[in-house]
Amino acid sequence: MEGSECEAIFESLNLKPQLFINETLNLVDEIVDGAFHHFHLEASKLLKIDGSDDRSQDLQKGTDYIHHTIQATLDKRLSMWEQYCLRHCFTVPNGFSLPSEEEASGDDPMDQVDPNDEQVEVQLANLRNKLAEAEKECAELIQELQELERKSTMNNQHIASVNEALQLYERSSAHDMFQDMFRVASELRRKMEQLKSKQMEETEHNRRTRLYDANVDMPECNFSNGLSKLNLDDFQEFIATMNS
Repeated sequence: MEGSECEAIFESLNLKPQLFINETLNLVDEIVDGAFHHFHLEASKLLKIDGSDDRSQDLQKGTDYIHHTIQATLDKRLSMWEQYCLRHCFTVPNGFSLPSEEEASGDDPMDQVDPNDEQVEVQLANLRNKLAEAEKECAELIQELQELERKSTMNNQHIASVNEALQLYERSSAHDMFQDMFRVASELRRKMEQLKSKQMEETEHNRRTRLYDANVDMPECNFSNGLSKLNLDDFQEFIATMNS
């Protein structure tokens, strides 16, 4: 659509695209000017330049040169931005028309109240009530489910505690049984050693008794003269005594 028609449409809607663009360009110029003014002040402080000497004029010339260079490039870019906005952002498509007086006054058939709207509102209210009841029931079911989960967790904990206690009891019973077995085995070993010692003592006592009796019954012989003086009967009796 041509520019005059677009402007007329925007004017009817109390919109002014060119005014918006001009205010934006002026705002950018103010920001750039303020930035270079601050740059000049900071440079003067760093270089310790007074405003009355030649160095201040040279600094001002250098700052103005940089400012103008940047401003020229920025103006070209902003000019392209302005043309883009006018041609693409603030343009009206072909076939667009302003609303008629009847449409503007609110006589559009779409704005008329449908008699069925009340029934729809009633149905929506019923649906909202049913939804609220369903949410309430769902909340109750969730609460019951959480309670069941809590009870199940407690039961599992009790079962685990009982199983652990049974395992401890079984291990304790087995330990006690092994302790009893070790104690009985030790007692049996001690008694066997005592019996063995007693038997050895009795055997030694019997041997000594027999030896003593044999010495008592042995005929008196004069061994100082050697075995050559013994007769055959005495020698056989001596051998029998030694072998017994």
